[in-house]
Amino acid sequence: MFPAAIQPKLSCPFTIQPTPPSLVSLKTPVLRIRKPRQLGSTKTFCITAASGVAQDTLNPDSASPNPPRKKKLGVVLKPMEKPRLVLKFIWMQKNIGISIDQVIPGYGTIPLSPYYFWPRKDAWEELKTLLEGKPWISQKQIVILLNQATDIINLWQESGGDLA
Repeated sequence: MFPAAIQPKLSCPFTIQPTPPSLVSLKTPVLRIRKPRQLGSTKTFCITAASGVAQDTLNPDSASPNPPRKKKLGVVLKPMEKPRLVLKFIWMQKNIGISIDQVIPGYGTIPLSPYYFWPRKDAWEELKTLLEGKPWISQKQIVILLNQATDIINLWQESGGDLA
């Protein structure tokens, strides 16, 4: 290996000692960190992996101005948003297409209807028939969606199909 003059020497300032049973019910190692001699004191840290919290405990020979603190961990959940109905439209020069999708937060959109086109067919009547056939959609939601569809169709008619 190495000649005796250049043998590597390993010096570690850490020692592991068993924890007193009064601190932790499980047998966990204690890590002792020694500071350089000119600074003085020795601190002992008890690390418990089972509880997920590291406790800072001091030896009786060193003074402690602050008692050890435990940090509580928690999970914050956002309240679930309700699914909502969205009116979609395709604005073209000679037609306007209207459809309804259901938006489910965290998932995406689900189409509830195909596109109904105005003036080729009566899109408003077809949309009304479809919405009334879905018992889980309230009358209030049906009225709101049909009023929005009416506003969009009227705006399209007033503009003559041009967005400009």
